Amino acid sequence: MVVRLGIDVGGTNTDAVILRDREVLAGVKASTTEDVIGGISAALEAVIAKAGIGRDEIDVTMIGTTHFTNAVIERRGLDPVAAIRLGLPATACLPPMVDWPEDLVEMVGGHRYLLRGGYEFDGREIAALDEDELVRIAGEIAEKGIRAAAISSVFSPINRGMEERAREILQAHCPELPVVLSSEIGRIGLLERESAAIMNAALLGLSDRTVDAFGAALAEAGLTCPFFVTQNDGTLMGAEMVRRFPVLTFASGPTNSMRGAAFLTGVKEAIVIDIGGTTTDVGALQHGFPRQASTVVDVGGVRTNFRMPDVFSIGLGGGSIVQGGASDLAIGPKSVGYRLTREALVFGGETLTTTDIAVRAGMAEVGEPERAAGIDDDLVAAARARIAEMLEAAVERSRISPDPIPVIAVGGGSILAPERIGDLEVLRPENFAVANAVGAAIAQISGEVDRIFALDGTTREDCLAAAESEARAAAVAAGAVEETLSVIEREDVPLAYLPGNATRIHLKVVGDMGGVHA
Repeated sequence: MVVRLGIDVGGTNTDAVILRDREVLAGVKASTTEDVIGGISAALEAVIAKAGIGRDEIDVTMIGTTHFTNAVIERRGLDPVAAIRLGLPATACLPPMVDWPEDLVEMVGGHRYLLRGGYEFDGREIAALDEDELVRIAGEIAEKGIRAAAISSVFSPINRGMEERAREILQAHCPELPVVLSSEIGRIGLLERESAAIMNAALLGLSDRTVDAFGAALAEAGLTCPFFVTQNDGTLMGAEMVRRFPVLTFASGPTNSMRGAAFLTGVKEAIVIDIGGTTTDVGALQHGFPRQASTVVDVGGVRTNFRMPDVFSIGLGGGSIVQGGASDLAIGPKSVGYRLTREALVFGGETLTTTDIAVRAGMAEVGEPERAAGIDDDLVAAARARIAEMLEAAVERSRISPDPIPVIAVGGGSILAPERIGDLEVLRPENFAVANAVGAAIAQISGEVDRIFALDGTTREDCLAAAESEARAAAVAAGAVEETLSVIEREDVPLAYLPGNATRIHLKVVGDMGGVHA
C-alpha cells in the first residue's frame, strides 16, 4: 500500500489530495497565498486531518505549480541573463529577444551577444567558434554581475558541440555561473529555441528559492518523504531537475487536470474540459496523456518551441460575470475569480455569475440557493444555452476525428457543464473538483530522446531500438521501475538534407516510480 500526497498550486486555489494506491482518501481546497508556501501548508494540514492518517504514513509527495509560468506572465522574480548566440556572420539581422515584449527584455537585462560559430543545416560549420570573444564576454558577465547565461547555436539540435564548448569556456572564467544550452530544451527553430533557453536561465534563481521553499514547507509539516514536481507532459522531475529546467513546469496545471481526469474515469481517449474560476482549459487525451502541441507556443508574449501540451483556454469559469438580459446576454471573459465566495449572489454578494445561474437551474447546490431565486427564467435558459455553445465550440476545436469520444468535465466550475456537449457524452467523476491534485499524485517518471540518428551502416529499426533503450535508461535513472515502462510517443522523420541518411527520432517512455503504481 503506497500513500501519495498530491498538491496542485493554482492561481486561485491550492488543492491537495491523499491517495492510497488507487483510492482517494481525502481532497481539499485552500486559497493560494501570495508567497505560495502558505497556501501549500494550509492545504497540506487540512488534507492530512481529513484523511485521518499519520504523517509518517505518506510515502511520497508530488507538487504541481504555476509559480514559474506566473513569474514570466507577471514579470517578477526574473534574473538578468547573458543571451549568447553562436551564428555570425549569419543571423545578425535578428538578434536574441528580437520579438520579446520590451518590458520583459528590460527585466532580463537586454544583454545580447552575437559571435562567430554555428552550423549549417547539413552539419557544416558556419564559422569556427570565436573563443577569444567568449573570454571577453565572461569578463563582462563578471563585471556586470549577470547571474546566468543562455547559449544558443544555429542548428545545435543537429550538433551541440559548439554550445558545450562555449559553456566550458564561460565556466572556466566564471565558475559559479549557471549556463543553459538551447539544445537541452528546444527543437529545430533558432529564435523559439533560443527564447526558451533565455527564459529558463532567467528563472534559475527563482527555481532554487522555490525548491528550497517546497522542501521547507514539507519539513515544517513533519513530512520526511521525498518530493517531486510535475512537468508539463504529465510526468515528474526530481528537485535537482527542477532547479535546472524550471520551464518544463509551464502548463503543468492543465496537464495535471487531464491526467487526473483519465485516472478518475479510467478513460484514456477523451476531450477534457477543466473549468476553473476564470477560464476553461480544453485539451485532448491520448493514451491517458495530454496530446502535445506541434507548433510554436506563446508564453508571456514570447514564442517558444519546447515541449508543451496542446491546451487552450476560453474565458468561461464559475466566477464569470453574466451581463445583460436574455436578448443581449454577455458571459465572461471578466470574472470575480477568487472573490467568488464574497461577490456572487448565492454567497451574499451583488454580482450575477455563472455559479448563480447553475444554482438557479438546479445544476448545483452551493451557498444560499434562495438568493438566486429571483433570476429570470428566460435569462437562465439563455445563459445555459450560451454556456453549452461556448463549451461545444471549444470541444470541437480539440477533436481530431468524428469518433464519439467522451468529454470529461473536471475542476470546481464543472458544475456549469451540461449532460451532453453536442453529440458527446459528458462524464463528471467523483472528486472532479480536485482532479488537478489527483493528476499530480499519480504522475509517473518519464525518459525521453529527441535527436538525430545516422542510418549509414544500420537500419531504421535498429535506431528506433537504440532510442528506446536510451529513453528507458533515462527513465530508470530518474527513479522509474523498468518493468512498468511503456512507450507513449514514437516519431521518426527522415532528414533528406543531412548527410549519412539521417533521421530525427523522438521517443518517450513512462513508468511508475519505485513502489508507486498509477
